[in-house]
Amino acid sequence: MNVWSGAAAVCMNGRGEMLMVLQGKPDEEKRWSVPSGGMEPGETFEACCEREVWEETGYRVKVVRFLHEKSGAGSEGRFIFRYFEVKCIGGEAAIQDPDRLIHDIRWQSAERIASLDLCFPEDRDFLLTYISDRSADPQTN
Repeated sequence: MNVWSGAAAVCMNGRGEMLMVLQGKPDEEKRWSVPSGGMEPGETFEACCEREVWEETGYRVKVVRFLHEKSGAGSEGRFIFRYFEVKCIGGEAAIQDPDRLIHDIRWQSAERIASLDLCFPEDRDFLLTYISDRSADPQTN
């Protein structure tokens, strides 16, 4: 059975907003997600995470820590998807996605994330809890 592996970046700015991208194929409704994508051969989850942020947003990031894992089975096999907290270390907003699936880049507040159409609606609670926990921790502010 095939195993598809990927990674996602959870990146916050100094205003408490999360980096998100609007994505979708040309013929489908566009929805929001954190920068993410599939691993390339020989790549680690962390390297995949950093590369996907660069390709989708133009920002350079460094993985800080592992946050969460999603796994399961679909019609095409099993999947493993890991979420990492990342720190922005450079770059500027620029869509460089080779797959041409990214249509916008925005820093979104918790209030906006609560009502956005998400690619992965099951992530909403995780993302909002992360923002809430982060804003309650004086070491992250």
